[in-house]
Amino acid sequence: MKAEKRKWTKWGITVLLVVAGFFLCRILYTLLDDIFNGAVVDWFEENYVIHEWIDKTGMEWDGYYRKSIDWPRLKWSIFWAFTVCTVVWILVARGIYLALSARHREAVIHSAGQMIRDYMGQNKEAAEVFPVDYAEISMQITEIKATMQQHEQTLRAEAARKNDLITYLAHDLKTPLTSVIGYLSLLEEVPDMPLEQKAKYVHITLDKALRLERLINEFFEITRYNLQQIILEKEKVDLAFLLVQLVDEFYPILSAHGNTVSLETGAVPAKTRNLDAAQALPVGEVQEDSLLIYGDGEKLARVFNNILKNAVAYSYTGTQIRIWCERVGDSVNIYFQNQGKTIPAHKLDAIFEKFFRLEDARSSNTGGAGLGLAIAREIVNMHGGAITASSEDEVTQFQVTLPV
Repeated sequence: MKAEKRKWTKWGITVLLVVAGFFLCRILYTLLDDIFNGAVVDWFEENYVIHEWIDKTGMEWDGYYRKSIDWPRLKWSIFWAFTVCTVVWILVARGIYLALSARHREAVIHSAGQMIRDYMGQNKEAAEVFPVDYAEISMQITEIKATMQQHEQTLRAEAARKNDLITYLAHDLKTPLTSVIGYLSLLEEVPDMPLEQKAKYVHITLDKALRLERLINEFFEITRYNLQQIILEKEKVDLAFLLVQLVDEFYPILSAHGNTVSLETGAVPAKTRNLDAAQALPVGEVQEDSLLIYGDGEKLARVFNNILKNAVAYSYTGTQIRIWCERVGDSVNIYFQNQGKTIPAHKLDAIFEKFFRLEDARSSNTGGAGLGLAIAREIVNMHGGAITASSEDEVTQFQVTLPV
């Protein structure tokens, strides 16, 4: 319906221009033929009529005057007059067309805007709102609306997870706090308590206080994530040396959990290093199989720290965690592999979302605020890389791909 209306509008503009041209010519003709007839004739005779005397001496009459038109001059005058009139008419027609087009364009934009508002604000199909000739706009608006709805759904799910997490943390804060207060009250009420029993209560109180500190740190982590802005400061980074330092720093955590680490840099010759409770990884040996990449060493260390922390938290006690690298073209792949409970396939992508934690993390001390892997993915993406996860047969593997 609207397409037919616009079609008739275009025809109307054309007819209007033709009619205007006809009336303009008619007005000019009337002015020349009726109103200014005498003045035009006088002007024409003065400029384009040649008066000559034809001498006939010796004949019955002496001669006569003859009038003739100066055709060369008249033709040039007609040519320039026609040219000027044509240019003026084109300019006038162009001005009328632009004015009408501007009004038509404003009407179309207003109509399109109204249709977009109706479509975005109501639960209707695009075909119900947009006519057939708006197919391209309809398709683009449909994609935009779908993207916005998906984004809104993601934000709602993220907000829900964040609220759930805060609720869990607030609830979990009560238990260690109650225990700390209870044991400290006992120590205060019984000053002559046996030293062995007092030491036991102090140890329990310290353990609960440390648990309380971890929960409070999770609250700070949630707040800090919303306020921070990650800025990369790239330079040459020795990836092998970075991973060796990382494993060295994790020695107390690995030892407490009973895990071992196998680190293979995959550079010049590949070399495997094992770390257990009795032997630390020698940092100095990294030089012979160094692997240089261009990136922010501090931020990448945070990525690997979060992944390794996750691997330790969800691995079986006494199992080995494998870390290895391989160069593939202009990229390098870093793998972290641990043995633990298989992560369901539908949750593998979700673990990289903010405030997402596996169910096991809610009922134990594993996991944090659900931000570690989300931050890791953000940093890797800023480096132009990618991070993925796979899990099957109780083996979970994270792969980080970085451009060299």
